[in-house]
Amino acid sequence: MATAAAPWIGTLRERPLHASLKRWYALPGDRTEVPVDGYVIDLVRPDVLIEIQTRGLSSARHKVAALLERGHRLRIVLPVAVELWIVKVDENGALLGRRRSPRHGRPGDVFAELVSIARLLPSPALEIDVVLVEIDELRFHAPDGPWRRRGWTVLERRLIEVLETVQIRGLGDLASLLPPDLPDPFTTADLALALGCPRRLAQQAAYCLRVAEVIDVAGKRRHAVEYRLAATRGGSAAIDSMGGMRATQPRA
Repeated sequence: MATAAAPWIGTLRERPLHASLKRWYALPGDRTEVPVDGYVIDLVRPDVLIEIQTRGLSSARHKVAALLERGHRLRIVLPVAVELWIVKVDENGALLGRRRSPRHGRPGDVFAELVSIARLLPSPALEIDVVLVEIDELRFHAPDGPWRRRGWTVLERRLIEVLETVQIRGLGDLASLLPPDLPDPFTTADLALALGCPRRLAQQAAYCLRVAEVIDVAGKRRHAVEYRLAATRGGSAAIDSMGGMRATQPRA
C-alpha cells in the first residue's frame, strides 16, 4: 500500500492522480518522460515501457498500436476507484464538504477502457495493470457545469491509497475478470447481473472478450446473443483455477 505525496509535479502538466501513480510505480533506475519512437513514455525500463492512463484510453489507442507494432513490450496502468470521496470546494479552493460516494469500482470496470484497444489484447507484448485505488475527487460549482451533477464540475482527482493491483498477462487473465458463476452459455444480461454492473459495461466486456477470442458466440436466446468461453484460449481453466482474478503488487 502507498499514500499519495504532493499533488502536483511540473512534468507535462500532469494531473495529481497520474503524477502520484507514476511516483508509486517508479523504481530506481527508471527513466521518466522519455521519447520512444516519436512518443513520450511515462516510465522506461530496459525490458518494458509503462504508460499510466488516467484520462481515457481511447485517446492513446494509436500510440499503443504503434508501440506494439514496433516491437516494444508495453504495460498500461489503468486505475479503478474502489473507494471514491467527493470533496467540494469553493472558487478559492476552501473545503465545503467531503463525503464517501456510494459507488464502488471493481476490476471488471476496466472493460470500459479496454474496448478502445480490443483488437490489440491478444498481443503477447501487451500487459495491463488494473490498479484499485482510493481517491479524492475535487469538485467546484460552476453556472455552466454539468446538469447531471447540478453544476458541480470535477476539478481533479487525488490518490489517497493504492489498495491492490490485478495483473493481466495474457488472455487467461483477461478471462479471469469474468465472474465464476456465469451460466453456460451466457448473455450480456447474465453478465451484467453477475457483475452487478450496467448492461452497457457488460456489452463492452463481451465485445472485448469476443474480439480477443476469449469467448465465442454460442447461439441466441430469443433476441439476445449467447456466449461461451473458448476452450482453445484456456478461459475455462483460468476461471476454475483462479477464482475470478489474480491480485498482485506491480513491483513484484
